[in-house]
Amino acid sequence: MDNEFITLKSEFAHVKVKKDTSANGTRLLIEDVRTGKINFFDPLELECLAWTEHKELNDLLNPSLTRWRPIEGLSQGRNEKIYGENG
Repeated sequence: MDNEFITLKSEFAHVKVKKDTSANGTRLLIEDVRTGKINFFDPLELECLAWTEHKELNDLLNPSLTRWRPIEGLSQGRNEKIYGENG
């Protein structure tokens, strides 16, 4: 059961998370379902997040800084762009 993804979705984000043991030590894998972007967080990084005040996350939560930049050459339709980490 540790290898199963847990899906979390809201009107602003859609992610999958799971415990990962493929590296040296246990860590948390987080995948952005919309873009496929994956990142890993070790226990120290997660503990720091637990101690962080919500106001300290303001820049991270601003999608115009990272997530809303178009990926060159990709589109789903005439007027739609796919947005991701590369700008």
